[in-house]
Amino acid sequence: MVFIVLGLVVTVSVIGIQNRNRSGNDRKELLHLWENGSYDETFRMSGDLLEEQPLDNFFLTMHGFSSYQLAIAQITAYNTMNYIDSCIWSLRKAMLTKEGGRDPRIRYVLGKAYYYKGPSYADLAILYLEEARDAGFNAADIPEYLGLSYAAVQDYRSSVASLTMALDPASGGGETSYVSDLRLLAIAQSYIGLGQADAAKAYLIRCIENSKDAEIIVKSRLLLGNILKDEHDIAGAEEQFTLILEEGGEDAEAHYQLGELYAAAGDTTRARAEWRRAVRIDPAHGPARTRLNM
Repeated sequence: MVFIVLGLVVTVSVIGIQNRNRSGNDRKELLHLWENGSYDETFRMSGDLLEEQPLDNFFLTMHGFSSYQLAIAQITAYNTMNYIDSCIWSLRKAMLTKEGGRDPRIRYVLGKAYYYKGPSYADLAILYLEEARDAGFNAADIPEYLGLSYAAVQDYRSSVASLTMALDPASGGGETSYVSDLRLLAIAQSYIGLGQADAAKAYLIRCIENSKDAEIIVKSRLLLGNILKDEHDIAGAEEQFTLILEEGGEDAEAHYQLGELYAAAGDTTRARAEWRRAVRIDPAHGPARTRLNM
């Protein structure tokens, strides 16, 4: 009996050593895959390992991080959301472990995942990004994601503060002119939400004058035109909407807004002509269709 017991002890010990060795090798291989940018393989392997060790912090973290990287590389919204959901599931479980609960990187990626989940999850994006920053994790893109998330919950003052920080070259966040233009546009939209038209106009004009991206210029001119219309600067508003058409070709919203200006001036014929052009360009343009049916 003694020999049988001793044999079992030795066998269990050997198995334990083998499992530890295997686990260590798995971790090394996962880390190697991650560091080489093989996110699909990292995702697959970590998923397989989680079937055996569902509460392992390292495997959960790698599965969550690789899910996020795969999510932002997708073309379709459906595939993106599948990976985002996988990321959130993995990282929330990782936070329940002792190691994961202390790791601000998990909160950082989780916060960005909630941002991509959509505006209705912006409060959770803010929560985890702020927690990551409070824990001393100062990634360069945190101010930008916070700024956009604060705007989504209509906390425009916090949005402006964060996005202004993101524009600071010292933050390391000004990677490209396109990114800076997006931030300028987001700041302008937050100032519009705050009712500070003059500040919004300043940022919109800066976008229009400096941006090389046609889409950003169109969005900026539309917003600026609407501000000028609200300020009863009809000539200024008309100029912005007309410039959209002259510089970038046909645009349904620009035609619709011109129609609104002409309608307010009592020129129904010109107004309806603009609304018809808007519907021809975009048959799903609801406001223009509504106007034509009146």
